Amino acid sequence: MSILKRFFKDTLIYGFAAVLPRVINFLLVKVHTDALPKSNYAENANFYIWAALFSVLLTFGFETAFFRFYKDEKKKDALVSTSFISLSISAILFVIGTFYFADFFINFFDFTSNPTQLKLFIAIMAVDTLAVIPFAFLRASNRPIRYATIKLINVAIIVSINLLFLKFIPNFLNEGKTVPLVLKEAYENTYIVNFIFIANIIGSIVSFLLLFPILLKFKWSFDRSIFKKMISYSWPIAIAGVAYVINENLDKLLIGRMLDKNAMGIYAACYKLAIFMNLYIMAFRLGAEPFFFNHSTNKNAKHTYALILNYFIIIGALVFVGIVVFIDLLKIPFINKNYWDAIVIVPVVLLANLFLGIYHNLSIWYKLTDKTRFAMYFSIIGALITIVLNVIMIPKIGFMASAWATLIAYGTMMLLSYFIGKKHYPVPYNIKKTLSYLLSAIAISYLSFNYFRENYLVSVLLVILFGILIFINEKKELLAILKRKH
Repeated sequence: MSILKRFFKDTLIYGFAAVLPRVINFLLVKVHTDALPKSNYAENANFYIWAALFSVLLTFGFETAFFRFYKDEKKKDALVSTSFISLSISAILFVIGTFYFADFFINFFDFTSNPTQLKLFIAIMAVDTLAVIPFAFLRASNRPIRYATIKLINVAIIVSINLLFLKFIPNFLNEGKTVPLVLKEAYENTYIVNFIFIANIIGSIVSFLLLFPILLKFKWSFDRSIFKKMISYSWPIAIAGVAYVINENLDKLLIGRMLDKNAMGIYAACYKLAIFMNLYIMAFRLGAEPFFFNHSTNKNAKHTYALILNYFIIIGALVFVGIVVFIDLLKIPFINKNYWDAIVIVPVVLLANLFLGIYHNLSIWYKLTDKTRFAMYFSIIGALITIVLNVIMIPKIGFMASAWATLIAYGTMMLLSYFIGKKHYPVPYNIKKTLSYLLSAIAISYLSFNYFRENYLVSVLLVILFGILIFINEKKELLAILKRKH
């Protein structure tokens, strides 16, 4: 099997394991927007914004560091145990600190109207932190079936609890049907948005219990040399991760504070439609990160990386165009109509996320050369752009400012990584070809969204022409990959 075929196979398997659960969770957006007022949906968004930030702080880039050293580290038991012990200590300190300063964090997180959220938040963060290294081990050791199974069990639990308490029980009560007393009392005595978080913690606990047997197979030790090596590699990635959370989530917090909770709610809900691009990027990263490290010593590695970027942009451009063309159809089954006022942000946010995906693809140069400090630099620049543009422009043009700020921030990071990467780890990317695909996708999306939103015949014809252009340009290479066996 050729290297490219193996890459696409790994990406498909791990992508399925991560993407399918996220797709199913995305389908819950309709359940949530039907069940929750806009201000309550803003609470849900607020909870997971802080969860994203603390996920980065608690794991401190150790997942990427684990992949970086797993292949070359001879003492794999020590690598696994040192990584897990490090994150366990991180989780324990977090639990103690947040409980001790509970009043501060309730106000800081804006949980004042629903203090129970803090306990749920602490539990979710702690358990998910403990699961990071076991999940990373499954990926690094190429065990996709077990990885996928646990992920699917997790999402099945989350979906079941969400549907039970946010859809079925309310419907039964409204229709006067009988509900088991224990469920009725739980529903009536619990702040409704909390069921989303309760489902999450139950799913996380079950996942960790399924992962725990993996940890029992290793000889336990804490290797200081491995820890120093990992922390030296990971800390810039952690700072970059914090900056990424700012880029991705600060806009929602600022909209809630500079406009109102309702605006935050509709923006956060419509932003969810960008998940189709995010899922594609996630599938790529899950397969790409271990692949890039494992094949870095191959003779034609750089050529392979260039081909992968080309196909990443092709598929990403098609995803971008397809969503924009059918946006008015996609919003109907996924988001309650009371949230549609912010649908105009979707094309801009989709393109921003495509730029982010390209940036992740380009980032291989600083990961392979151990220059991870550049990830920190790029992300900090992106975060500064996000902060400045949001603060200045939200009062002037509303939530649309946040979408444009995200696009400019990710576009800047992408360009910086490309031009600086050329000096440190030159890869023969076909910029002329990939740029033509990007510009064509942007032009088609602009025309469709602004002039042909109700004329699907014209929009679909434009997409077909785009597909034909891609096929003509890529036909030779695609046939060569399909015929290649070694």
